[in-house]
Amino acid sequence: MKPDLEDLYRRMARARFCEEALADLWERGLISGEMHLGVGEEAVAAGVVAHLVEGDAMALDHRSTPPLVARGIDLLPLFLEMLGHEDGLCGGRGGHMHLFCRELLSASSGIVGSSAPLGAGFAVAAQYLKAGRVAVSFFGEGACNQGMLLEALNLAAAWRLPLVLVCKDNRWAITTRSRSVTGGNLLRRARSFGIPARRVDGTRVDKVWEAAAWAVGRARAGRGPSFILASCPRMEGHFLGDPLLRVFREPIRQTMEIGPPLMRALLSKPVSAAAYRLPRLGTIGRTLTVLGAERCLLKKDPLRRSASLLGEEARRRIEGEARREVEEAVERALWEAGRGGSHA
Repeated sequence: MKPDLEDLYRRMARARFCEEALADLWERGLISGEMHLGVGEEAVAAGVVAHLVEGDAMALDHRSTPPLVARGIDLLPLFLEMLGHEDGLCGGRGGHMHLFCRELLSASSGIVGSSAPLGAGFAVAAQYLKAGRVAVSFFGEGACNQGMLLEALNLAAAWRLPLVLVCKDNRWAITTRSRSVTGGNLLRRARSFGIPARRVDGTRVDKVWEAAAWAVGRARAGRGPSFILASCPRMEGHFLGDPLLRVFREPIRQTMEIGPPLMRALLSKPVSAAAYRLPRLGTIGRTLTVLGAERCLLKKDPLRRSASLLGEEARRRIEGEARREVEEAVERALWEAGRGGSHA
């Protein structure tokens, strides 16, 4: 069986344009709080959820919109939720980090690592109540150091739960390089529990689809959990307005804003402590250097890579349909929320 590349690209385009619309609404001040986008994770989301059917469950993290949108959620209540409207997906009370959808058996949480035990709970329910149904947990590699995630791995293995654990590895845990706080190898860590694990290029939707076919197939057959480690970029930083990214997008302005406070901190009394503060400045410099190198050398947009698998006509048609759907949903959500449409 081969993947339906047009279907996968449609799921990805729908998710990307939805994320772009959310970014626009947030920048206009129409969405409150932090906004954590999943731009760069579309291939991971689409490649996995393409294998899910009615009755399968999803446990999501704080970047929950790509899997929900890729799975086909109605966009109007999603946007109304972001706008805080009572007709939103969760009555306007969940925001983007705490989305719930009964029809898709999906729930998200802003608590790092919580999607693994939540997914295990979904999987227990599937095991006892819905033979042949599976659960999927999405989380970042930084979450793999949380105790509750390790406990979930243990129970999933011990109870042979129909659970697919999808780790989105973007190499960053908020503003910290993941490898600086993570010991060992995540694939070996999963395998140490007796859970089969595979690494996949998370910017290649066809490769993710193949890995997910293997993992979901094992779960449906009652063979227990699987672990997928998918490498993907974090294209919008930890959250919109991430100060690390602002340094590259507005270098002159950010240098003028950040430079003086850093120098004052370096030279503040007691001056003798400057020798201890200087290495901390070096850490900041190295972090920015690594981030800059990644953005310049490892910039792999999964949407562009997936578009290359299609013909130009198909790509344009799919993108046009997805963009119109998102724009219409945004317009209607703004109207229903009394925000006056896109020109408010």
